[in-house]
Amino acid sequence: MAIVGAGAAGTLTAVQLCETATRRRTPLGLVLIDPAPEAGRGGAYATTDPRHRLNVPAGGMSCYPDDPGHFTRWLCRHGEPTVRGTDFATRYRYGAYLADTLARAIVHAHGTVAVRRLRTRAEACAPTPDGRLGLRLLDGDGLVADSVVLATGPAATTGDWAPPRLRACARLIGSPWAPGALDGPLAGPADGAADDVLLVGTGLTAVDLALSLGRPGRTVHALSRTGLLPQPHALSPAPAMAAPEGLDAPTLPALRRTVYRHIGRAVRAHGDWRPALDSLRPHTARLWRSLTPEERAAFLRREGALWNTHRHRMAPTTAESLDRARTTRRLRVHTGTITDAVARPDGSVLLTLSDGSRITAGWVIDCTGPGPRPEDPLWRSLFGTGAAVPGPLGLGVATRDGRLLDAGGGTGLPVFTLGAPRRGELWETTAIPEIRVQAADLAGQLLAPLAPRRRPGRRRPLDAHGLPLSTHAEAAAAHRTGLERVLKVRSGAEDAFARAVALDPGFALGHAALALLGHECGADVDVPLALAEARRCARERADARERSFVDVVSRRVHGRSPGDGARALLGHLAAYPADALALAAAVPTIAFSGIDDLDTAYALNLVERSSPAYDGHWFPASLLAFLRQDQGRHDEAAELAGRALAAEPASGHAVHALAHVHYESGDHEKGRDWLDAWVSGHGRGAVHRAHFSWHVALHELALDDPAAVRRRWFAQLAPGRVTGVRALVDSGSLLWRARLSDSWRGRVPAADVLDSVAREIVERPATAFTALHAAVALTAAGDLAALRRLRDHAAGADAVQREVVVPLCEALAALVEERFHEAARGLDALLPALGRVGGSAAQREVVEETLLYALVAGGR
Repeated sequence: MAIVGAGAAGTLTAVQLCETATRRRTPLGLVLIDPAPEAGRGGAYATTDPRHRLNVPAGGMSCYPDDPGHFTRWLCRHGEPTVRGTDFATRYRYGAYLADTLARAIVHAHGTVAVRRLRTRAEACAPTPDGRLGLRLLDGDGLVADSVVLATGPAATTGDWAPPRLRACARLIGSPWAPGALDGPLAGPADGAADDVLLVGTGLTAVDLALSLGRPGRTVHALSRTGLLPQPHALSPAPAMAAPEGLDAPTLPALRRTVYRHIGRAVRAHGDWRPALDSLRPHTARLWRSLTPEERAAFLRREGALWNTHRHRMAPTTAESLDRARTTRRLRVHTGTITDAVARPDGSVLLTLSDGSRITAGWVIDCTGPGPRPEDPLWRSLFGTGAAVPGPLGLGVATRDGRLLDAGGGTGLPVFTLGAPRRGELWETTAIPEIRVQAADLAGQLLAPLAPRRRPGRRRPLDAHGLPLSTHAEAAAAHRTGLERVLKVRSGAEDAFARAVALDPGFALGHAALALLGHECGADVDVPLALAEARRCARERADARERSFVDVVSRRVHGRSPGDGARALLGHLAAYPADALALAAAVPTIAFSGIDDLDTAYALNLVERSSPAYDGHWFPASLLAFLRQDQGRHDEAAELAGRALAAEPASGHAVHALAHVHYESGDHEKGRDWLDAWVSGHGRGAVHRAHFSWHVALHELALDDPAAVRRRWFAQLAPGRVTGVRALVDSGSLLWRARLSDSWRGRVPAADVLDSVAREIVERPATAFTALHAAVALTAAGDLAALRRLRDHAAGADAVQREVVVPLCEALAALVEERFHEAARGLDALLPALGRVGGSAAQREVVEETLLYALVAGGR
């Protein structure tokens, strides 16, 4: 396949072809043809001027329609860690992102997709005798391809607006983004009117050039028929709105009334028209198609300019700069057209406008936007042979689902296009959010005929519990290793699942497992990317069980409420009780957060119902052991844990259950000795080894052995040995408990723990359980300001954070300020609701101990 053009549209298409072919294991040769030195920039993203910002927030500029945060995460990893989805990045940075994403896709596809880059131009395209396509290149070479994608971007302006004398003038710049085109206007000192610039057009191109060319002593004039500048994006976006009813109105006047009423409702509800217009975006192409040619022409005449200035907006910072330039009269906006131009001896041009006024400018720059249809040699060759014809109203080219229509109205040659050439078919098609969807659709369409046929009767490999896997034997083996390590609570599961998807990038279950580990266990996984990959793979190659599991993970990560993910997980387990990874995620012991509000009795019933599917395997017994100890049935729990450990000495769930049995029953010496030996032996590979060390330290605290607590802290729980949420939950709470019981003399290094945890986790935690431990660590560090910021976050979070964490933060703040009576009252009132934050009784006990400390410190 050949892609002509390696700007944004060509790059997005190449990325989708590489990744889709790799997922499907479809061998592919891909050739990118473009003379530019770097892929991804094109004309739009080659500018190095930092004032040139994207006109869509970063959260809307991902390469992937199903992973909207991809660009924002890329910025965070490339020097902008505080960027948000509502920020407007520079255009140059976006070009770097496109190039980097393509490079990664090519590397990832190595072995399946062979990519070549030709730095030249394609000048003609014609069918070959064998039914393929021949491309003639500018350097004289030729290329034969099975299909061709024309990603040539917006058509060049025609310059029809210019009177003849201006068209012949050397001071007219027709293509401002061409390399070196602006060297003249940008060079030399300002020298009055001869240095002024007239921009013809007042759209986004004119806005960018007004910023670049503005300087003291120069006036930048901008002229258009309407004199309308693009509207700015809102500084604080209003809530999203649903599209209005009645969009399928039978006529343009009826549709116009529906839209204007919808905008009126938005202004009354939010004081802003933008949410109403944005709600139309998913429906624009359908509405455009529903109009007759006469209605489309009427819309362009009456609303075209109004739509463009409100739909294609500028960044707020850009709007501020433009307002300053207009206030100081360094930018002047005119309404009308140029009727005449006279060259003057000093090199300037005297321009007469349609209202009779005159402007003297050193340069006139065409910013009128794309022409009606592409006119380069390649497109001319297609138009000349009838392989391409103009689109509706002369806009772009005629296409059907991206494939060129010929003069007979059929899809003759396998030539495709996307982006600006499809304006006539789609109207809104020049922005990244539309182009990325077209690129993904095009990749699926191009590769569909190449999908390998599945051999009938071929048996799929199984996981350790007899469930089939939609992958090959090598990837299945890696997946089984990862699942085994999850069930044992041992490290290495993430690496095993990553190996599985490296061996088979189309393995949906492997990607979903990685997303689950990243979301639930803090594994170093790009969760949204892994989840997006899982969804793509599930659509292409997965059975019902695998698709159900991908849906479960998706709802746990992006569900509208915790209950959304819980219902999906319980429904999945009812249908597939032998899905061990789902069962591990459902029942909270140590590795996963479990299902919110899943009481012990229901969890027991869930595990007992699932147990027959495991045929005596040690895993359900280890979960049952933990649940029995939570009921206070310590003897049964110890017996179940012993049975599981006899079959698998490394079973982390069984060890965790036994640790709680020893602690809750007060058997501290035995618990300390047994667990310490396990941590030093089979527990060396435990993924949550710090938590088991924390359990040993609790025994040492109960035995009043402060020296042992300090040794264990520095050996197994200090920052560097433990990081992230685990440091907050285990290391931070241990320090505070040691401080409360007077087992830690001198400075408590709680600040060191907080420094090892991302500030986002500490001050804006996702769960009440994490928030509780963040509050404890901040109290230990005496960081009152951060404690109040955590309280403010909790006040706007979920119900448990609002109702439990907010009063907890207020009580702990009183403790830091030594208002002990107030702290004790607040903590005592919290105890009945404390179980709602989750975790074990041993973990929540830190609040009771803090209450005791407040009472004693207050003299009670």
